[in-house]
Amino acid sequence: MRAGDVLAPLEIPVTRTLVVAGAVASRDYQDVHHDAEAARAKGSPDVFMNILTTNGLVGRYVTDRFGPRAVLRKVAIRLGAPNYPGDTMTLTGTVAEVTDGPDGTVTALVRVAGANGLGHHVTGTVTVEVPR
Repeated sequence: MRAGDVLAPLEIPVTRTLVVAGAVASRDYQDVHHDAEAARAKGSPDVFMNILTTNGLVGRYVTDRFGPRAVLRKVAIRLGAPNYPGDTMTLTGTVAEVTDGPDGTVTALVRVAGANGLGHHVTGTVTVEVPR
């Protein structure tokens, strides 16, 4: 792995089940993540994905690409356009920095973005450590 390496994209279909299951799994019971009528009453066209689900998907994206021994050290993300059911989010990433550790590990800073039909849903960085 080298700075400048581009990670293969990952397309994630945003289904109603993914949105609701992600909210329930992360114990986020805000009605806008599982009740379409409540979401519409609050100005949203439908339920939308919560940040914890997005965070988990970003982590999955990086660990899937760096292998089962990868350890996430830091995930720093910012949300943008909502993820609504029926859309697709495409995650992309680029290795920004690589550092050799004294203990036989390599640490990489990966810039990640996730876009959907409305624009950028998520942007941020992930610090991942892998054995050499």
